[in-house]
Amino acid sequence: MKIAVIENEDIRVKRVEDITLQGREGAIVKVLGCGLCGSDIVKFREKISPNGTVLGHEIIAQIVEVNSKTDFKIGDKIVTSHHIPCGECLYCKNGNVSMCEHFKKTNIHPGGFSELVYLSEEHLLNVAQLLPSNLDEVEGSFYEPLGCCVRAVRRANLPEKSKVLVIGLGSIGILMAQALKAMGMEVLGCDLIDERVDLLKSLGVDAINSSDLNKTQNYIKSITDGYGVDAVFMTSGSDKAIDVALKLVRNGGTILVFASTPLNLGYANNEIYYRELTVLGSYSPAPEDLKTSLELLKSGKVKVKGLSTIYDLDRVNEAFKDTVANKILKAYIKVK
Repeated sequence: MKIAVIENEDIRVKRVEDITLQGREGAIVKVLGCGLCGSDIVKFREKISPNGTVLGHEIIAQIVEVNSKTDFKIGDKIVTSHHIPCGECLYCKNGNVSMCEHFKKTNIHPGGFSELVYLSEEHLLNVAQLLPSNLDEVEGSFYEPLGCCVRAVRRANLPEKSKVLVIGLGSIGILMAQALKAMGMEVLGCDLIDERVDLLKSLGVDAINSSDLNKTQNYIKSITDGYGVDAVFMTSGSDKAIDVALKLVRNGGTILVFASTPLNLGYANNEIYYRELTVLGSYSPAPEDLKTSLELLKSGKVKVKGLSTIYDLDRVNEAFKDTVANKILKAYIKVK
């Protein structure tokens, strides 16, 4: 089987021996395709993952071998996530499932940029779902990233019809804005790239170009009776966006952080203190968030058709480079 592995400054496609269940519970799946996540790019560029690592986790797959107590059978097309919380530890009991040690240790093997992947019985029981018949394979690959967005909306715990600004309209920002709207919020998106602003508008969510901060600030005040937005969802990976968020959120408002930034800067302590701001992070989804994600995709409340650019597995390096260069919004690696 083919796998794409990290080798120093490149990702190389190699052939290795096919994997099989070998008596284990779970399933061997043929990967049909896998979305390229921003976290994959960070792990590669920042050398967080060692040589030999197979990245990728946003998979659409077909079961080719199964030994399970579940109802999954050979031939089923499925979506799945890669991490499973234990449900029993301090983190899980306090709603911080992505901090669970078991969550961090579980994964799909060897990784999504591979022709074959092993899914454990835990995956089949908790995070794997049949691909709905009205979704194509590329649409289904948004199951896990949209689940991350659903989790973020729930963590922010905002009242219905809160006015929310999404800063940064990459693929996650586009998903986040739609998820917020679908879950009852009044949403505005902003970005420096006109094409992304226009894309979000075409999906039914208002958006503006925020290149001129003064102009943006005046617009936000005009639609919020001078207060600023109730919440900012930070899906931009720019350090400069932190200052933008602080200028546009109202006193007493919320900033939800859903991106790492190169300089790892923080939010000003005195701003948080004197303005009574809530700043919180959100990372990965719980199983219930994934179920909601699939319902939003299936119902069409979140639209993802046409967001991805398709690359064959042999062109995975090109997909990484084009994503980093902002030539595309989202890469989907077609494996089979």
